[in-house]
Amino acid sequence: MSQSVLEKLAALPLTEREAILNQLSQSECEALLHDWRGFHARPEQCAPDGDWDIWLILSGRGWGKTRTGAEWIREKALASPIRIALIGETAADARDVMVEGESGILRCHPENERPIYEPSKRRLTWPNGSVATLFNATEPDQLRGPQQHVAWCDELAKWRYARETWDQLQFGLRLGDHPQVLVTTTPRPIELVKAIVAGNEGKAVVTRGRTMDNRNNLAGTFLEKIENRYGGTRLGRQELEGEILGDIPNALWTLANIDASRVREAPPTMKRIYVAVDPAVSNTEQSDEHGIVVVGQSPDGKEGYVLEDASLKGSPMEWAKRALSVHDRWQADGIAVEVNQGGDMVAQTIRSVRSGVKIVEVRASRGKHVRAEPIAALYEQGRIHHVGSFVELETQMTQMTTFGYEGDGSPDRTDALVWGLSVLFPSMVREERAKPRAAPPPVVMPMARR
Repeated sequence: MSQSVLEKLAALPLTEREAILNQLSQSECEALLHDWRGFHARPEQCAPDGDWDIWLILSGRGWGKTRTGAEWIREKALASPIRIALIGETAADARDVMVEGESGILRCHPENERPIYEPSKRRLTWPNGSVATLFNATEPDQLRGPQQHVAWCDELAKWRYARETWDQLQFGLRLGDHPQVLVTTTPRPIELVKAIVAGNEGKAVVTRGRTMDNRNNLAGTFLEKIENRYGGTRLGRQELEGEILGDIPNALWTLANIDASRVREAPPTMKRIYVAVDPAVSNTEQSDEHGIVVVGQSPDGKEGYVLEDASLKGSPMEWAKRALSVHDRWQADGIAVEVNQGGDMVAQTIRSVRSGVKIVEVRASRGKHVRAEPIAALYEQGRIHHVGSFVELETQMTQMTTFGYEGDGSPDRTDALVWGLSVLFPSMVREERAKPRAAPPPVVMPMARR
């Protein structure tokens, strides 16, 4: 079937297209099933022409990033024998999404072209000799040593150690005449994404997309639900429209501020470690998450470290077991809970699982944004360090302003962070609260329309 015929077929309405497809032979249907460029792909899903080092796809959920990445790897691997790096957010993401997923590499190949997958070796081998190795962004040192011609980096904006993993990859991209990288990610304004867009990491071509661009391949009920729930919201602009959002005015935290003190490793010993818990008030499918954040204090007591975000949705028993599991893994000194919002219930839930655990009660006397201000001041002083990246937590933090929380739902993770650091730095919290507060700026009301 010629390319022009394929293009005409793809452009037909669904009912007419199905009528024609029903007349095709099995082999013709098989060929169409795996004809990416000629039949399935939208123009923006095909690799751009020109001399580029990085193809960055910034798009909303469901745009087709994974299929685009898998098809680009297929095209590269079959053209000539090459070595490929496949880097996911975690080892499970690289395996379950990039390789074995519904739109992953194995699914997009016809059987006679499909690579042999050896999970134990983290390796794919094509019939022509091309080899791809799986890596993840929680272990950047995996990329020390191996050499590659090309790489596919998925969900880079969510990588735990984004800069370290990216830098290790660059040292290994040294095979062939022109090594290239495809980055597929939902936007988030981390330093690395902004550097790629600015061209500071090499010649970059940026493709932007919206969830609605792929409406023909998504369930109508899904599109209606997410548009009703997130349309016009800040989260929707990022996750559906594919926008890189700037800082919210009057935000207590900015990503630049958090990035400035981010570290890869915490000190080997800590003065104190606490697990802070902020459970959701209710326990339904629509409930907020239970915030569970681990924080530690440097041996000299002057600096703090955010070690883990273990937040989850679930029943009271599930969050209590998670909190205790994290407590044991970090050999924590205790669990911090707020006593105002059902504090007795929180402590009783924890003690129903284990009676002897130390529980430290934190009393909140003011609103969420007010009690977060002294903790934000510690960040401004460069005294709090995130060990790697915590996407969901940091998203909530950067939406907490001097006027309240501007995000969706409840800032459960941020509340847990504030409780934990308040326990580690009680004197700082008292000093900051004792400072006289400037009067808020006057509110200017818009003139009424005539």
